[in-house]
Amino acid sequence: GGNVLRMSSGIQIKPKTAVQKSKASSPLPRSPEPAIKPQPKPSDKLNPKTIDPFGAHSRPTSAFAAIYAKGGIPCRLVHGSVKHRLQWECLPETVPFDPLLVTLAEGLRETKHPYTFVSKEGFKELLTVEGAAEKAIPLLPRLVPVLKAALAHSDDEVFGRGLDALVQLSAVVGPSLNDHLKHLLTNLSRRLMDKKFREKITVALQKLEQYGGKVS
Repeated sequence: GGNVLRMSSGIQIKPKTAVQKSKASSPLPRSPEPAIKPQPKPSDKLNPKTIDPFGAHSRPTSAFAAIYAKGGIPCRLVHGSVKHRLQWECLPETVPFDPLLVTLAEGLRETKHPYTFVSKEGFKELLTVEGAAEKAIPLLPRLVPVLKAALAHSDDEVFGRGLDALVQLSAVVGPSLNDHLKHLLTNLSRRLMDKKFREKITVALQKLEQYGGKVS
């Protein structure tokens, strides 16, 4: 067949195929798409909110955020020129610890502003009121699992807030916390391996021992 091109390698290619090949490989004169596509950031893939903030994939509001939005937390963040502070809608002494102290402890796992500040500062300030020990001790069975969740959290800041809250609680309730500490020590010893937290945890354990007697 005179219609067949013989290649030096001995492979026969019909002209029609050759034309198709050259068409496919040659760039079109005008490309409908820009040459460089904007690459999506890896974080966009991980965070569905970036793609569609109102889509079905967006994370539901946390319980703490929902309670805060409804006005269920009787304190608000006040932006100061130097540092933020909390403003209580009523005297913290008059606020029932149940459920507020537990709710604030749950808020320690928040990672968004202002919830992070409100929960941390609110927990601390509520424990400074007169008679805090009597009010907090009955709540320990509910507080400890919540603090444990903060201490088990992968976010370093959440862990740090949980650790601070644990020491604050220990300072108030003293030896009453001892029976519950065994539930928390695993999380603390796990983080002791982390250089970032070694010193902070060591100090915290010393304080827990100081407030509650010997921690085994």
